[in-house]
Amino acid sequence: MVPRHPRLDPLADRYAARTHGMKTSEIRALFSVVSRPEVVSLAGGMPAVTALPLDAVGSMIGELVSGMGAQTLQYGSGQGDPRLRERICDVMALEGITDASPSEVVVTVGSQQGLDLVTRVFCDPGDVILAEGPSYVGALGVFQAAEARVRHVPMDDDGLIPEALEQALLECRANGDRVKFLYTVPNFHNPAGVTLSEPRRQAIVDIADRYDLLVIEDNPYGLLGFDHEPMRALRARDDQRVIYLGSFSKTFSPGLRVGWVLAPLAVREKLVLATEAQVLCPPSLTQYAVARYLDTQPWREQIKLFTELYRERRDATLESLDALMPPGTTWTRPDGGFYVWLKLPHGLDSKLMQPRAVGAHVAYVPGIGFYADGSGREYMRLSYCYPEPDQIREGVRRLARVIEAELDLHSTFDAVDTGTFRAVGRSDGSAARTVVGPANSDRIED
Repeated sequence: MVPRHPRLDPLADRYAARTHGMKTSEIRALFSVVSRPEVVSLAGGMPAVTALPLDAVGSMIGELVSGMGAQTLQYGSGQGDPRLRERICDVMALEGITDASPSEVVVTVGSQQGLDLVTRVFCDPGDVILAEGPSYVGALGVFQAAEARVRHVPMDDDGLIPEALEQALLECRANGDRVKFLYTVPNFHNPAGVTLSEPRRQAIVDIADRYDLLVIEDNPYGLLGFDHEPMRALRARDDQRVIYLGSFSKTFSPGLRVGWVLAPLAVREKLVLATEAQVLCPPSLTQYAVARYLDTQPWREQIKLFTELYRERRDATLESLDALMPPGTTWTRPDGGFYVWLKLPHGLDSKLMQPRAVGAHVAYVPGIGFYADGSGREYMRLSYCYPEPDQIREGVRRLARVIEAELDLHSTFDAVDTGTFRAVGRSDGSAARTVVGPANSDRIED
């Protein structure tokens, strides 16, 4: 048989069927752009690691290698270092998970590997995964690779809508679809920036119990709240139906690639077997480094420092958006985490607008990357975690000019009417509630 694309790839006809839908994520595709010094990047969610005590961290890692090289540079357990698993339980206790045992924890190469392992263990091709709309782009890539089908459930300013979740379950049941789990990011959602409210947390756990639904709780941002103590995790409410994914990427270092899964013992056994088949074991050196960091460094105070830094950058973002964005533009107002989810005036397309934004030396992530069904073109994700406040203000200024130019172009052809739209903020200083998914994209007033 002659390959279909012999000049481009002589192995094109040999790839597995599951590779046919693989594509570069909207975020990865921007890497070559955002590295340019003249571009203000509001795109990538890179933590501000320069705020760490780098001298102390460097000395700590050097001492690990010089004093414990025989252990830190050797193979380890597929489940992960026991001491680190103990300390992970201490970290989860801050979010109300006080019954976790180190034996239920599996250390992973970032929570991304944890999500991949869970999906491998539970999903067959054609299975349905329920996920918020929009949803984390890395999760969508994992689900696509597993040949699962994603059904999005809409959110508003209070997070995932329980009634919409129940409706989706009923419709899937009527269609004969096999729903394997709900994937949710309840705290400071990536990309939407919203947080699941306390009443809805219990409502979703109750729905999961009623419909025998497994919940995958992905929580990399939960300790980075600006206005309140960490909220009680879904896993703290149900220790059998909720599998919890955690990470040190946002609270310590993404470069170390250390995350974890908290799961019931039977599931843990499957995850360890899947880990051993995939990577044999997570890297020993990075595990020892995180465990030593938690043992010897003031990590709780460091998280507070990160929180204040991100709060300042969040404020610079919201103040600039309020001052500069044209009518018809709306956005969420996060109370933690890294992201603002912005909706463009009617008729504009963030994907088509992206080259003009890059030409104006500002980068964002188009909303289309956060939906499995190709929707979301009227949205974009703005990240405030990495740039300094002055850079954020300049980036928003450039972005506002690009949006205004797009509006001028559309008005020339009578393709857009911004007169019926209002900004997110109200004159009394309160914020209107906004449905953040295209399934219900009109404003819901309080």
